[in-house]
Amino acid sequence: MRSLVCLKEKLVNKKVRIELPEKVSYIINTLNRNGFEAYAVGGCVRDSMLGRTPQDWDITTSAKPHQVKELFHPTIDTGIQHGTVTVMLAHEGFEVTTYRIDGEYEDARHPKEVRFTSNLLEDLKRRDFTINAMAYNETDGLVDAFDGIGDLKRGVIRCVGDPRERFTEDALRMLRAVRFAAQLEFCIDAGTREAIAALAGNIVKVSAERIQVELVKLLVSGNPGELETAYDTGLTAVFLPEFDRMMETEQNNPHHCYTVGRHTLAALCNVPGDKVLRLAMLLHDVAKPVCRTTDEEGVDHFYGHPAEGSGMACTILRRLKFDNDTTGRVCRLVQWHDDNPELTKRSVRRAIHRIGMGQYPALFAVKRADILAQSGYQMEEKLAYVDAYERMYEEILARQECLTIGELAVTGNDLIAVGMEPGKEIGAMLKQLMEIVLEEPEKNTREELIKIVSDLRS
Repeated sequence: MRSLVCLKEKLVNKKVRIELPEKVSYIINTLNRNGFEAYAVGGCVRDSMLGRTPQDWDITTSAKPHQVKELFHPTIDTGIQHGTVTVMLAHEGFEVTTYRIDGEYEDARHPKEVRFTSNLLEDLKRRDFTINAMAYNETDGLVDAFDGIGDLKRGVIRCVGDPRERFTEDALRMLRAVRFAAQLEFCIDAGTREAIAALAGNIVKVSAERIQVELVKLLVSGNPGELETAYDTGLTAVFLPEFDRMMETEQNNPHHCYTVGRHTLAALCNVPGDKVLRLAMLLHDVAKPVCRTTDEEGVDHFYGHPAEGSGMACTILRRLKFDNDTTGRVCRLVQWHDDNPELTKRSVRRAIHRIGMGQYPALFAVKRADILAQSGYQMEEKLAYVDAYERMYEEILARQECLTIGELAVTGNDLIAVGMEPGKEIGAMLKQLMEIVLEEPEKNTREELIKIVSDLRS
């Protein structure tokens, strides 16, 4: 034990100073005053070192869960079997976890048993990456047992200890490595990357919900093209095999200069970092491999891929346990991403009615990202078309023109009041009036529409 204490003393960097939030300092100082060690640990230390604002502050301590609960009120037993107690301070929660040693992992996620320890270094040894295995308090400074600060300076994602052991313990760590590389714009250490490639198949043991969380974080990061690393190491072959097929599908067509997959990676980088937009770009061409045909001149075509892709996107998103709202919004963008109405007010009104108001203005962002990831062939003309389309859309909205049946100046009750029988006939008449108003928006007045109804029924 003494040798471990001496080792920790050698690893402390007292020159590093991190501004801890007042509540975090209070928790750490309270534990210290009562004879326990305590440190901020993990991602909050990493982000602070990078000049980022941590989303959460986690605390690790030598105190056992029951001892933490005796010192703070109220607390929540969020993961007490693994040593975690959430301390509530003014309605804000902070996870406080006892130093622990994980036992053997049997399912590529959960340790068979957890043993508490009084030694910080034993706790840090079980963590995933060196940049997440640093601890800090205001008295000792930074405890950096695995050169996490060096890897931050070098821009490297590297496992603590043997990467095969870390990935065997929790297979999701392989995708987390790619996600951190994307978020931080770091590279993955060669040994760590080799271990991912060797063990990629184990990610099949990870739940769809956990994969979804990491995939979204990767996609909305500043470097979504890092998804290619997940492909290169064999991860997507397990949880997103459709993407692998996209990567392998050529597009012999003047409008394209990449495979479907590489076009998709480029498109991801050209759309804002919103979850729905990034998922729509990931899946907008997912059906191209199954819709591909080649004409007599050797030119590839992908007829029907938006509609087919919408169905495939729905299957994929449900498989990854996305919520219904996200799934619906993404699938509709995939379905309509290649719809290009004639640039007349009449055609654009009909397009908005057909596609649905809810798809705008996101649809314009999708269209631009798609075009920017194509070849230079007619690119200026294509972008000019989207600009004109968007201007017409905005003008139509500004004039408050009727675009849905709900915006008609008459309702079903109005039609009943002039003698129509309740039932299917009412719905059919409203649709007919909608068609008239889409052609001539100025006719959307109660008087005009009632007159039209009378004329149609006479």
